Amino acid sequence: MDRREAIVAVLFRADRVLVVRRAPGVVRPGYWQPLSGKLEPGETQREAVIREVREEVGLTVAPLAKVWESETDDGTFRLHWWTARADDGEVVPDPTEVAEARWITPEEFPSLDPVFEGDLEFFDRILPSL
Repeated sequence: MDRREAIVAVLFRADRVLVVRRAPGVVRPGYWQPLSGKLEPGETQREAVIREVREEVGLTVAPLAKVWESETDDGTFRLHWWTARADDGEVVPDPTEVAEARWITPEEFPSLDPVFEGDLEFFDRILPSL
């Protein structure tokens, strides 16, 4: 199977980060994570961040920087991690993709269950150095 490309959008609002719980109808439902999604053909990573955030939670964002790369635990996707500033709008989750959304402090992320190992690594090792 070919490895595909996806983005992870780490959205900041003040000292908080937006995390979502995956909806029942998606792969690996119930997991908590930052927003993410596949790159569409011809789309830049920056464009994918803007589109995915708008589709999944209805926010407008300004991508800041690509800060990390990783792979999904099954090796299917190469993940391009981007930081972004979210507008002050209301989070309106798309129920087909997002069961719940929360603004949390980065220190709260490890207490969510379940989470992906790669996401734990980001919150533990990468985010504190940004």
